[in-house]
Amino acid sequence: MKSILYGAILLCSWLSMAQNINGRVFSSENTPLEDVVIFNKTQGEHTHTESNGSFPLETVAEKDVITFSRLGYKTLERTLTSEDFSKTLTITLEESSISLQQIVITPKVDALTEIVSVDLETNPVKSSQEILRKVPGLIIGQHAGGGKAEQIFLRGFDIDHGTDINLSVDGLPVNMVSHAHGQGYSDLHFLIPETIEKIDFGKGPYYAQKGDFTTAGYVAFHTKKTLENSSVSVEYGDFDSFRTVGLFRLLDSESSDAYVATSLNTFNGPFESPQNFNRFNLMGKFNHRYGNGDQLSLTASHFQSKWDASGQIPQRAVDAGLISRFGAIDDTEGGNTSRTNVLMNHFSRLSETKSLKTHAFFSRYDFELYSNFTFFLEDPINGDQIKQQEDRNILGFETSITHQFSWLEDNDLQLEAGGGFRYDDVNEVGLFHTKNRKEILERYAFGNIDQINAYGFVNTEWQLGDVKVNPAVRLDYFKFDYENLLSEAYDNQSETKAFVSPKLNFFYNPTQNLQLFLKSGIGFHSNDTRVVVANNGKQTLPAAYGADLGASYKVTPNLFFNAAVWVLALEQEFVYVGDAGIVEPSGKTFRQGVDLGLRYEPLDWLYFFTDVNFTHARSTEAPDGEDFIPLAPSFTSTGGFSVNGLDRFSGGINYRFIDDRPANEDNSIVAEGYFVTDATVNYTLGNWTFGLIVENLFDTQWNETQFATESRLFNEPAPVEEIHFTPGTPFFIRGKVTVQF
Repeated sequence: MKSILYGAILLCSWLSMAQNINGRVFSSENTPLEDVVIFNKTQGEHTHTESNGSFPLETVAEKDVITFSRLGYKTLERTLTSEDFSKTLTITLEESSISLQQIVITPKVDALTEIVSVDLETNPVKSSQEILRKVPGLIIGQHAGGGKAEQIFLRGFDIDHGTDINLSVDGLPVNMVSHAHGQGYSDLHFLIPETIEKIDFGKGPYYAQKGDFTTAGYVAFHTKKTLENSSVSVEYGDFDSFRTVGLFRLLDSESSDAYVATSLNTFNGPFESPQNFNRFNLMGKFNHRYGNGDQLSLTASHFQSKWDASGQIPQRAVDAGLISRFGAIDDTEGGNTSRTNVLMNHFSRLSETKSLKTHAFFSRYDFELYSNFTFFLEDPINGDQIKQQEDRNILGFETSITHQFSWLEDNDLQLEAGGGFRYDDVNEVGLFHTKNRKEILERYAFGNIDQINAYGFVNTEWQLGDVKVNPAVRLDYFKFDYENLLSEAYDNQSETKAFVSPKLNFFYNPTQNLQLFLKSGIGFHSNDTRVVVANNGKQTLPAAYGADLGASYKVTPNLFFNAAVWVLALEQEFVYVGDAGIVEPSGKTFRQGVDLGLRYEPLDWLYFFTDVNFTHARSTEAPDGEDFIPLAPSFTSTGGFSVNGLDRFSGGINYRFIDDRPANEDNSIVAEGYFVTDATVNYTLGNWTFGLIVENLFDTQWNETQFATESRLFNEPAPVEEIHFTPGTPFFIRGKVTVQF
């Protein structure tokens, strides 16, 4: 009894001595630093900084040893003194080269996102097509002259252009609901690769802050708040490729930063009919820091693009010698598109334990695409070319409040509650039968769409020692309106639907080098408004049920390994039928798989990385042998190595691999896999950097996209179903010069 009493007295004595401190972390240029890991080596406690650099550190005492760590900065160690408790603690971190050694695995900072930051730093994105390839396990393909959004493959999904992945940039949604060319259509080409600072991602439907399309997962891009230097770069290479990028720092003061970024791309491609591709990008960003720690960010961007395309060609035409691999059946395909965005982000520190985040956005978007998937199947005289178009306004708002509760040592609760809305005003969305991009032969569909999504969510993170429990729930409400402009009488139909998606995740961190996790949750993807009203509200928001079991392990300071086994069941798979302008339900599906990743930095200047993904994907309502999911990959892998800071040289070699996969339900038609290697080499001299970029280093013959399509050539007696493909780029080299000032 006496020992218990003495223990209680000692505990009370320590608690009376323990105090809380608050602080902020800045760079040497006085920029607030987010996601700095703050670790109390004496007590074993940790926290992290918010977007304004602020942090609370609880139950600390004099002489506690505190470390401050963040990617790209030298780790700082500080022993607390009595003076630190009488004021707000201000910490300044010095910049350093990014390395694996700087990664600390904690429940509050996603280690896999940190790993992608290392990937991004050691091997920067070289083109807009490469942006999504930075996400481990994600494969993309382009099949329309470079101007159309990429086809996405992830976790056994042919996601098309975004049906099962939620994409955003600084909180601005990228996915287009009820789009003229596919549900969830995601065109990221308005994002200039050189402005990317961080890529946050998560696989599966486990995140209450993410709603529609978050079935396979989400990717959130964050652009730079400031530029270290201004720069101009110019690229030129094979196939009349030209690209120039300018990054200009306009303002760099103690409280404000501003910059402008712009780029111009032109490309004809390896095709016999030139692509005549061009794209112009412009972006401006302003950040202001208030004296109380609040932050305001304003971003405006615009991009426009136009192109011609050779489309997908039938294998039989190439085999018969009618066309080459880079020829075309209909070379009048192509299109044009543009998007203008205005975005506001605000962070406010309400108290030591409360903060408020808000963002609001507006986008103006237009789209026009000409395609011919079947050639002369439906119209043997004029051909089957179609035109898809739309004119769209998007506006939305989201706000969330975060409250930190603390009762005892090793027992913290963080509560985040938020809500918002998104309104899509889509005008004159249509599908037309056209000829030579000039003449409209028939209007298949033509109308106006209004779609509203209002939502709220609650996300809790309960820290119990080394264990974090993360229960959460989200509520979404949708209203779908479609006005049919082809009807002689006024024809406006409307449907509403609500969806509740609970989540429950567990994280266990026994050390700073190991995290085990179990994630579970329900998500959804929405259907196209035109299909929703036609089906009287049926199959509007089919659910996705998922679970992940995995680990992140920092084996040594320079060796990182991650693994996960997962399952995902969908109530309804959606397949977009472009030439019919509809989204077809294809029944229930079940996927299970394994994700593996490895990062190794044996030397300061050498970095190896690889990701391997296995998936078994099947329809659950079809008989054996006829239950394959078309184009769902079963094995993908990406990886390579990079060299940085080796006597003024930098560069690397990357590969991407996707295996053979079924192109139809019974696997009688197979889409061939490929293994493609790219390389870069750079030499820096003062403020100048000279580089070479090589795509498809070994000149592999590969098909970038493939589909099992029924088509008929001109004067062909009967239609044929077979592989139609877009050839991948052959050996492609370009030079690059960059100057910083």
